Amino acid sequence: MEIQYNNRGVPLLMFSRNMFADTVTDRQTSDSRRRALFPNDNNRRDYVYVDDFRVVAWGDDNQWPTTAIKLVRDTTVLNTGLKYLRNLTLGQGLFACKVEGYDDNGDEILQPLGDDRVNRFIQSRNARRYMEKVLRDYLKTGCGAVQFVPNIMGTEVVGLQPLNCTQFRFTEPDNHGYSDCVVAGSWDIAPSTDYITLPVLNEYDPTIQAMLLKDRGKLRKGFVYAVRDSWSNDDIYGEPIWWPAWVAGWVEIAHSVPQFLKRAYKNQTTWKWHVQIPYSFWDKKFPEENYDGDYKAREADINLYMDQIEKNLLGAENAEKPIFSNYAVNEMNGRIEEEWKIAPLSNKYNAGQENLVTSAAANSEILFSLMVNPNVLGAGMPGGTYAGNQGGSNIREAFLVNIANAWIDRQNLLDPLELFIKMNGMPECHLRFRNTILTTLDTGAGTARRLS
Repeated sequence: MEIQYNNRGVPLLMFSRNMFADTVTDRQTSDSRRRALFPNDNNRRDYVYVDDFRVVAWGDDNQWPTTAIKLVRDTTVLNTGLKYLRNLTLGQGLFACKVEGYDDNGDEILQPLGDDRVNRFIQSRNARRYMEKVLRDYLKTGCGAVQFVPNIMGTEVVGLQPLNCTQFRFTEPDNHGYSDCVVAGSWDIAPSTDYITLPVLNEYDPTIQAMLLKDRGKLRKGFVYAVRDSWSNDDIYGEPIWWPAWVAGWVEIAHSVPQFLKRAYKNQTTWKWHVQIPYSFWDKKFPEENYDGDYKAREADINLYMDQIEKNLLGAENAEKPIFSNYAVNEMNGRIEEEWKIAPLSNKYNAGQENLVTSAAANSEILFSLMVNPNVLGAGMPGGTYAGNQGGSNIREAFLVNIANAWIDRQNLLDPLELFIKMNGMPECHLRFRNTILTTLDTGAGTARRLS
């Protein structure tokens, strides 16, 4: 409790130090978020110069990957939703095969590939690590990159090294669309030393460019294959799938509501009593003449006394706080009174339920931006605008829709693997993902295996 005194040590007002406030996303805030990834709306770009390399800044202050990672980490549903998409896209691993034709339903007729080199590679930790890490950056920031690591002689590619999105940037493409990747330990400032540059494969025909680098003996450094989400029309970095939910403010709402509720439950004051104390009481309880002008000592005694009174009025575990005020005269007859008036107060705080509804709406909006049905993650709301059927059929159908929508992301992820196979002289083949499909009980099994 904090007490305000006049210059003679008389308490005037007693109050708590805690308050809560929330904000709304206005037009100005929304526009600033839209400029965070691409700071200029007129096709101009910001650049960072590393020696003679003109590097395109990745977002506001060239720090978008760091910003995105923090936003995802601090937002529960966004973090879980993106991890769900990563796991769903990767399925249960890869399957090398040849497409021998199509059946009457238009489904592929697949023949397993018997080549041990291909099978060892696609089942190796190197391939799995590449897919997991590049897909992570692809979903979080809109762009991932992998370095093709050659042998010492530069005659073949021996491994795939995923690049962390916080450590690489791309240079401005030349007139032919070719650019370089600058890799450094940190981009807080433009690196002047301790960085490497690698050529980035052109999107038009990366296979031809990679084979030319090999044939011309320029494979010793390796090269970079960028995996981008092209939906944003930006050919340098791209945008993450959850970008609209962040611009609209739903991401901020989703992680600010639980923070508010946590502080509210921990610190909120439920006003239970209104205690009115006459000023004359202090003159008799703590006479000024007893302190010889030492008003600080009088304030200390009053503080100790009021702390004891407050403890007597508190509820269980100090949850119900009293509020104190003072009065000088009786409103009815104008006479000074010395009685204390203690009146019960009704608690008007009922924002908890409203905040939970708002949080659930934010979670749904974020999952909508990810094209994930909230029911799949158990986030369906029991009533209201976002109500939905959370039955098994609805979840199974939503899961199948997610797998169908994952096709383009899977192909973007498979392109570097297929290039690796081709550059090392392995047999040409098709790569497919294994999927576990949920089925109904009347089929006699809870799951079924599928390839896609």
